[in-house]
Order: sequence, then structure tokens, then C-alpha cells
Amino acid sequence: MLALKLSRTGKKKNALYSLIVTEKSNDPWGKYLEKLGTYNPHTKVGQFVADRIKYWIEKGAQMTPTVNNLLIEQKVIEGQKTRASKSQPGKKKQAEIASAQKNQESAQAAAKKDQDAADAAAKAEAEKPADETPVAPVPEPAPEVVPENTESVQ
Repeated sequence: MLALKLSRTGKKKNALYSLIVTEKSNDPWGKYLEKLGTYNPHTKVGQFVADRIKYWIEKGAQMTPTVNNLLIEQKVIEGQKTRASKSQPGKKKQAEIASAQKNQESAQAAAKKDQDAADAAAKAEAEKPADETPVAPVPEPAPEVVPENTESVQ
């Protein structure tokens, strides 16, 4: 299986990373199929070949979580970031995540309920026979009376 990985290059204390396509079981310092770009973590600047990255993803190459997050951050691909570390979030963060999920689910349920109510009201309105109430005629406005000019004689 192919994978998109970061391979460290550069000097001591001055890391640079190359984005490569290689077999998943191979180490990132060995042979690779294609170099797809570079990333400098100090300046947060990446130079990637977007069309080739999308090509390899379409062919079934998997990305490491770090590469996935990096490419999303650099707007090379679209999607959601994944958790790159294997550690679990703390209790406080887990509680925040759980409450956010509950809020999202309740908001979706409320939106669905509102939509169903609106659909039912629209259906009832469509089935309701039209009222044949007569419309009162609108009275025509009276013509304006213009006073005649009366000249006074001196």
C-alpha cells in the first residue's frame, strides 16, 4: 500500500521536510516513488504539487495524519483534520467534545422538527379549499374641486 509521508531533510536544528510517495512499510529515508513537495516548519511555508498529490490520493495512496492536517492547512486538499497524536484528550477536552456533539445533535433534531412542521403546514395550506369571500369594491376617489378664480373689483 502506498503512503504520502514526510521525510526529514536539512541540517541539525534546521529541519526541512520533503513530501514523498513510498510504500507504507518503507522507512521515509529510503527509496521513494515521487517527491511531491517540501515543507519548512520554521516559516510554515510549503511548496506542493497539488495535481500530483490529488492523483496519488485518487490512486489509493494513504496519508499520514500529519500529512493530512498539513495539506488541509495549506489548502491543497479539502476535508477535516484528524488527530495526529495517539494520546487521548484530557477529561476537560473530552467533556467539551461531548457537549459540542450533544449540542450539534440537538440543533439538528430541532431543525428537522421545524422543517417537518413547516412541511406539514404547507401541505395543510395546499389541501385547504380556497375561500370564496367576496372582495369589497374599492371606492373611486372623488374628483378634486378646483375653486374658480374670483377677481375682486376695486
